[in-house]
Amino acid sequence: MERATRYSKKREAILDVIRGTDAHPSAEWIYQALKPAHPDLSLGTVYRNLLFFQRQGTIQSVGVVHGQERFDAVTTPHSHFVCNTCGAVIDLHGISMDANLNRAVREQYGFEVDRHELTFYGKCQACMQAEKNEEDVLA
Repeated sequence: MERATRYSKKREAILDVIRGTDAHPSAEWIYQALKPAHPDLSLGTVYRNLLFFQRQGTIQSVGVVHGQERFDAVTTPHSHFVCNTCGAVIDLHGISMDANLNRAVREQYGFEVDRHELTFYGKCQACMQAEKNEEDVLA
């Protein structure tokens, strides 16, 4: 028997904060953002609701960055860039997802592929600029 899902102001606030940013927040980030308006909010509540939203398909995990799992409210297929320096996670909507990759994996390994994710890692423009500015100061 399936349990009914009750409405919760905290649950709604958690989803709103994820949908309201393109920063791909962590549970801790969400908790810190909501704590002033919801003083009785616990980090456990945030984690439970993140799991609920993932199971529901409302959000997706984009992986662990600097030790914290990060989340995205955009669930349509798209790529990401992760900055190894500052930990920024940036959507790359202009990079098309290659359906041929699914077919190649299926043909080569015999797996049934539902979807794939493509993540690039490196240094973002802001970190490159900060590094350049630091070099200019030291020169």
